Amino acid sequence: MGIKRHLAVDIGASGGRHILGWLEDGIIHTEEVHRFPNGMIQTGEQLCWDIEALHNEVIAGLKKCAETGRIPDSVGIDTWGVDFVFLDKDGNLVGPTIAYRDSRTDGMDLEVSKFISESDLYARAGIQKMFFNSIYQLMAVKTLTPEYFDVAEDLLFMPDYLHYKLCGVKKNEYTIASTSALVNAKLKIWDDEIIKRCGFPKKIFGEIVPAGTILGGFTDEIKNSVGFDCKVIMPPSHDTASAFLAVPAKSDKSVYISSGTWSLMGVELTEPITTETSHLANFTNEGGYDYRYRYLKNIAGLWLLQCIHKEIGNNISYTELVDLARASDCDSVFDVNDERFAAPESMVSEICDACRKSGQMVPQSLGDFARVIFRSLAVCYADTKRTLEELTGIKFECINIIGGGSQNEYLNQLTANECGVTVYAGPTEGTALGNITCQMISMGVLPDINAARDAIRRSFEIREVNHYA
Repeated sequence: MGIKRHLAVDIGASGGRHILGWLEDGIIHTEEVHRFPNGMIQTGEQLCWDIEALHNEVIAGLKKCAETGRIPDSVGIDTWGVDFVFLDKDGNLVGPTIAYRDSRTDGMDLEVSKFISESDLYARAGIQKMFFNSIYQLMAVKTLTPEYFDVAEDLLFMPDYLHYKLCGVKKNEYTIASTSALVNAKLKIWDDEIIKRCGFPKKIFGEIVPAGTILGGFTDEIKNSVGFDCKVIMPPSHDTASAFLAVPAKSDKSVYISSGTWSLMGVELTEPITTETSHLANFTNEGGYDYRYRYLKNIAGLWLLQCIHKEIGNNISYTELVDLARASDCDSVFDVNDERFAAPESMVSEICDACRKSGQMVPQSLGDFARVIFRSLAVCYADTKRTLEELTGIKFECINIIGGGSQNEYLNQLTANECGVTVYAGPTEGTALGNITCQMISMGVLPDINAARDAIRRSFEIREVNHYA
């Protein structure tokens, strides 16, 4: 029996990549096959995704696999959460694919609250209130473009749609569906009561299936296009769910941080926490692999730095940016979760204004901005850890940071210092590894999640960062 190869297509808000993975002598090996840019585009007055361009990039990566003779036995796609498309009765797109940072959701939380209170919504769905949650996007559709509901037959989240384009099967994967605030946290199915109260058409909410579901092979069209066939497997399709699967935690008293554009900080639980105390703390109970719960908080993350870099970065590398932050003496701190930082016209202006109004030093240089962002993130992590301990009753001993942000040794050290615990950093490709190991489990290469995490721990460097008193 030959070695099986598994292709993770990991698509984020700023770019995507195809990562091949395989298990050989108990070690997981990975190889990047294809990388491509992504980003929101202004279409008229709306911020949108070019979903067809993303599909074309998925195909381009598959063709590269064929060209290099590294044909995968399975493929799975993960993306960010909450965003979706509508399909008509013929499987064609209805309307544009609108991005979560679009302003159409302005005030839609108030509209939803006319039908279901925030407390009741949280008690049922257990999802952190974010202005772009799918429930608010759908209320925007009902309010602004109700004609879409007249012709829509299916709602598919971004990775669900991309899987459908490969194999022709329409399914909603549990982890990505859970980000919508429309799935019952305890029952793990669409919450018909929420849907009914909000006045959304029930017919568009198709079957929810668990991560690891094998959808089938490629359609004839895709086989002819890429030159081979393979199984399409739904990984934990929300990128954070895949990342959490890949955390090689050394302790069951470990906090996880998936660090990238967003910092998703939390723990893995077997039961949701949907109390009013949890609601007021704005924690979320998103679905995880094997129907576990990712009890976490969405934190703005490196989005803040990305905006600053784009605005005044002057082509300086991120490595140089970290060095400038180390050299700065600007110790100001701001609330990274303030909605003013969600989609500002100028991140520079917003950060300056926040520091000025709080009576702190206003950053001047690029290094100052980088330093206050890193310090503010570390302080937010410490606050979140304390709240997690209060809500779960667990005293956490360490923090595991995975994803691209785990490479930032300066931020890792600040996090260890502020949180007062050891930080374990890595692996960097956490999301892709979670995607790949889920496929391995579905294909019988690995027996279960524990074996997957053991293999990841053996295969990749995990750096230990101790805190300074």
